[in-house]
Amino acid sequence: MQLSCETPADWWEVEALYDLCFAPGRTALSSYRLRDGVDPVAELCLLLRDDSGVAAAIRYWPVQVGGAPVLLLGPIAVHPTHQSEGLGAWLMRESLDRARALGWARVLLVGDAPYYGRFGFAVLPEVTMPPPTNPARVLGLELVPGAWAGVRGPVEKVAGAPGHSTRDAT
Repeated sequence: MQLSCETPADWWEVEALYDLCFAPGRTALSSYRLRDGVDPVAELCLLLRDDSGVAAAIRYWPVQVGGAPVLLLGPIAVHPTHQSEGLGAWLMRESLDRARALGWARVLLVGDAPYYGRFGFAVLPEVTMPPPTNPARVLGLELVPGAWAGVRGPVEKVAGAPGHSTRDAT
């Protein structure tokens, strides 16, 4: 497997992987409304590629909660022929390490707490995603100790901001 950052030339191949791995209508989810018209954080959009193409992919997007910059993780997908090989965990750990090194303080995702808990994610009861999102699936991770302290409210889109310009170290 080769690990690399996603390039604009990879966009449609990654979209095809997401279409394969997720149910039809995935782009109607609330998290997609937060991504629409916003550049992803290019340094954190990673691919694992083998001889047959993209085996796994992860993307991150800038959002804000209570005025604080936050990384919105997702989607992450592993091609069905490579599931249970640890590729998703590899992408999670690598991308979170890179986010920390780039100075990001906090990460948010919508997912299953039992699965993402192994990476340190926990339910964020005071953070709300646009409806319809189950509050028990709104999870956060501190890349800097205390980074979620006092950060609460609705998750908001960062209108027109390039993905790499909204980091902070708090």
